[in-house]
Amino acid sequence: MTASKTSFFGYGSLVNLATHIYENPRQASVTGWRREWVTSNSRDVSYLSIRPDPDCTIDGMKADVAGIGWDALDEREAGYNRLDPANADFQVYVADPDFIDATGPTKPILLSYIDCVIQGFHTHYGDKGVARFFDTTTAWDRPILNDRKTPLYPRAQVLSPIETGLVDEHLEHLKVQIIS
Repeated sequence: MTASKTSFFGYGSLVNLATHIYENPRQASVTGWRREWVTSNSRDVSYLSIRPDPDCTIDGMKADVAGIGWDALDEREAGYNRLDPANADFQVYVADPDFIDATGPTKPILLSYIDCVIQGFHTHYGDKGVARFFDTTTAWDRPILNDRKTPLYPRAQVLSPIETGLVDEHLEHLKVQIIS
């Protein structure tokens, strides 16, 4: 990792600025990556990561770590490795392969996590950005745990009825399994 790089690219919950106080947040799109849900052998739930995909562009947010530093963000992003992509002015977090459980998509995605992420995308990219999030994210083959009434995600946010409706509409379109 290069010490001179002071920006990160967030593609999930880091897009929701209510979940952090990093400086100079700005919209960004990055080509060559695709979001995916991964299952961890160290967590009871699935979570977002990215993988190389030369034909995909994902939206997100860049922000600076100045004043807070990488250590705090590394702690927040435990279970991820911080990468320094070539020819990029940012660093990015990718799920640590040592924690990926390759046995299959058995662990659910928390709906409160999806809600948090989508609120960020809706705020910064509107309805079309929400649609692009769903279109550029794979591995929706695992169940989604409906924890909205009692969120298990530590950075859960309260959504507006419009935001809730967007999440529900896209999940219905994907025909995912929602469990209680």
